Amino acid sequence: MHQNLPGDPGYRGFLDRLAAPLCERLAPAARGLDYGCGPGPALVAMLRERGFDCRGYDPEFARDVALLQQRYDFVTCTEVAEHFTYPHAEFLRLRALLAPGGWLALMTQWRRDGHPFEQWRYVHDPTHVSFYREHSLRWIAEWLGLAFESPVANVVLMRAPPD
Repeated sequence: MHQNLPGDPGYRGFLDRLAAPLCERLAPAARGLDYGCGPGPALVAMLRERGFDCRGYDPEFARDVALLQQRYDFVTCTEVAEHFTYPHAEFLRLRALLAPGGWLALMTQWRRDGHPFEQWRYVHDPTHVSFYREHSLRWIAEWLGLAFESPVANVVLMRAPPD
């Protein structure tokens, strides 16, 4: 239901909160997948503009399951994890998509301490079924065997060991 268009400067600026720090860490011509790209794959376009080979997968809008049989230098997942009905299985799938030394770049709004849950706008979207705090994302990274960093609020970069 989101109206996130590739040419919308506001949306591109929002996505750049994840794209900019990720791109700083990627090797030239790194190959990636935007997991949950939606109907208008803006992040795919932004990463291609920066010289990266990026594809988009979405279970509703771009269901090319062959993309899930490959490994990537980076996998992005922006404003998608809150829609995971089975987060355990989804995070294992995301981990399996990473090549050695690959990056998992995740953006989702974190639950903040001291803010009443029922007043948080995220809970009023009926498609949001999984919610995270920074410490739960740190736990997920450790569970998956990934290094964790958060360059800005609500953005996490997790890195697989180089093997």
